[in-house]
Amino acid sequence: PAIDIGQIEGGFVQGVGWLTTEELVWNDKGFLQTHAPSTYKIPATGDVPAHFKVDLWPEPNREDNVHGSKAVGEPPLMLAISAREALREAIAAFGSDPRRVPLASPATPEAIFNAIHAVRRG
Repeated sequence: PAIDIGQIEGGFVQGVGWLTTEELVWNDKGFLQTHAPSTYKIPATGDVPAHFKVDLWPEPNREDNVHGSKAVGEPPLMLAISAREALREAIAAFGSDPRRVPLASPATPEAIFNAIHAVRRG
């Protein structure tokens, strides 16, 4: 179970990084400038939520899989959308129409700044 919990935590943090910091930057000749972890910010241990509780489903798998396996690393990647949506909801508080928040992905500090200014203008 500890390995599964670690996979879930890692998948979630990887997803949060993908949706908040891993920006693709291209130069004027069309070459990708952010092509490796050395050229963009990836999540570190300090980026893990302070209160992060992972529980595993206590029941056995009901389907016949290879040795009863369950995917644990990939699904949490998409759960990270909740972090981006929390940012979007916070930005919406600056405007009058919570349905119109022009937040780019990844939601970098610059994208958040631009979105706040856009919702303030209406």
